[in-house]
Amino acid sequence: MNSNEAIEVHLQIPFPSRREAEIAFDVLRIDSEPKRSFVQRSFELQNNIVLLELSGKQAKNVRVAVTSFFEALLLCCDTLEQFGAPVSEQYDHY
Repeated sequence: MNSNEAIEVHLQIPFPSRREAEIAFDVLRIDSEPKRSFVQRSFELQNNIVLLELSGKQAKNVRVAVTSFFEALLLCCDTLEQFGAPVSEQYDHY
């Protein structure tokens, strides 16, 4: 591998419903990567799948970003499980 090449990670995280994917997408994308992490992050939502792309020049930085993302994802999934499936298809409490 050339030292100038970026290391890329592409993840597809499926959810049971589009609504649960939307909630996770909104929660997970809000926190950006710190500037000093040297990692670029891109989120996308496709039906019930959250797509994530991480890239960086150093493997350790990308690894830390992936680990951090999975910690947030686990917390999000635990919260969705604790409160149950969403009862509506959209937010109506704003």
